[in-house]
Parts: sequence; structure tokens; C-alpha cells
Amino acid sequence: MKSLVLENSPIAYYVDNSANNSWVVFLHAAFVDHRMFEKQFAHFSGKFNLLAVDILGHGNSTKAQKGDDVQKMSNWINEIFEKHLISAAHFVGVSLGAVFVQDFANKHPDKVLSLACFGGYDINNFDVKKQKANSKAQMAMMFKAMFSITWFAKANKKISAFTSEAQEEFYKLNLQFKKKSFMHLAKLQKLINQHPPKQRQYPLLVGCGEHDIPMEIEIVNEWAAAENCHKVILPNAGHCANMDAPSAFNSCLEEFWKSAQPSNQPTTSKGSI
Repeated sequence: MKSLVLENSPIAYYVDNSANNSWVVFLHAAFVDHRMFEKQFAHFSGKFNLLAVDILGHGNSTKAQKGDDVQKMSNWINEIFEKHLISAAHFVGVSLGAVFVQDFANKHPDKVLSLACFGGYDINNFDVKKQKANSKAQMAMMFKAMFSITWFAKANKKISAFTSEAQEEFYKLNLQFKKKSFMHLAKLQKLINQHPPKQRQYPLLVGCGEHDIPMEIEIVNEWAAAENCHKVILPNAGHCANMDAPSAFNSCLEEFWKSAQPSNQPTTSKGSI
């Protein structure tokens, strides 16, 4: 992946355009960066053109200026599209990344070939009670981070990944997250329930790992039922399913992109779409 920086912005992004095929955009979970998708990059390189973006405050996207905030992420991604002449792409978001791929889809639906959201929720129809429960859990984690990023990362890895290997990978990436970057996440709520739910003009896949928290599994099931879209609950995986079960995750995406055609009906299953 070639490392680049978007002009007049704090955004670092990574491109592999070695394939003569569609583009796939990856947006990562909170407190880590694009490297959480390394196994996806290795698998899909040469098959698709790849674009990964470090969300503001994460990875190398930390040189923010006055006025830079997460509400601009969709605009910055669109500028990357224009710079590299990307007309449309498949989007893959995990956890926090699922928020931003949806926000982009809200504002630029014509540039979305398909949307895959793992460990996320419908930002256009997110229940207030679940919002409060989610915010309470986030505040408890942030309290630990204020004292020690190491303490925070040790606790966070057990929530974010299921396998010991994925937990260690997540932990190492989380250690590099800076406390000052929490301020960028404060405006995340401004992206929630800002657009009325409407019929999507692109295929949608929602999912999570079977070992994710019960509330997330409930959210995924309700979301899939409400939109009659593709759904997957990946075995042997937790919140960051792409790290816990990369082979199954990669296969799931490939099946989704093949089956997500206008003539095909959405399907629901455990382990595959």
C-alpha cells in the first residue's frame, strides 16, 4: 500500500491500485488504524484496487488544524475519490469505521457500489436507549484512558477481539492512540440520526462476530430485519471480526460482492451470507 496525505487536510490514506478492477474502501475501528486490515490487504491485493483511510485522530491522521473535525471525513474521502478518479467503490467499515462509511453513503449514494458494516449500527435509525447505553460504556473506557493508555488498551483488547492473536494485534495498535485524539470523537454524535431512513440504491451487508457483546448482536439482527438486507454472524470472532477470523471475513465479502446484484435476494446466515 502506498502511503499518501490528502492536501490541505490532516488525513493520511493508503492506496493499492495494482488491480484492473473495482475499488474497495476500508475504514477501521476506534483507537487503531488502517493496519487492522492488513490480512484483508494481503488477500485482496491484485484482485481489487484498495483504499484505506486513517480516521481523524488515528494512525497518521493526527495533524489537525482549527476547524478540522470528524464531520468532514466524508468530504475528505470524496476529495480522495476525485484525486484518484474513483467514480464509485465498495465500502467496508468495522465499528467506528461503519459510522463513517454510512455517513459517506448518506451524502454520496451514487458513489457507493455496496456497503458492508461490521460491529456497527444504523446511524439513520439508532435507538435512543441504546445510544445512552453505548455512551455510558464508552465513558467508562475513556476514564481508564485518561489515567493510562496502557491500562485502557489492555481492557479494550478484550472487548474488541476474541482470539488471543487478534487481541495482541489490537493491543499493539491501540497503544499508539493519543489521549488528545479523544476530542475528535466528541462530535461523533452529530452524525447520528441526521438523515431520515430511506430506500438504499446499493446492496447492504451487516454483521458481527458471534462473540461480540449481546447488544451488538441484537442491533445487527434488528438492523437486518428492518432493511431486509444481507446479514452474517461470523463464528469464532468478536467485535473486530476481520482480525479474529480473517479468512471467513474475506470470503464473506467476496460472496457478498458476487451475490449483491439487483436480481439476487438478501440472505441471512451464520458463517456465510
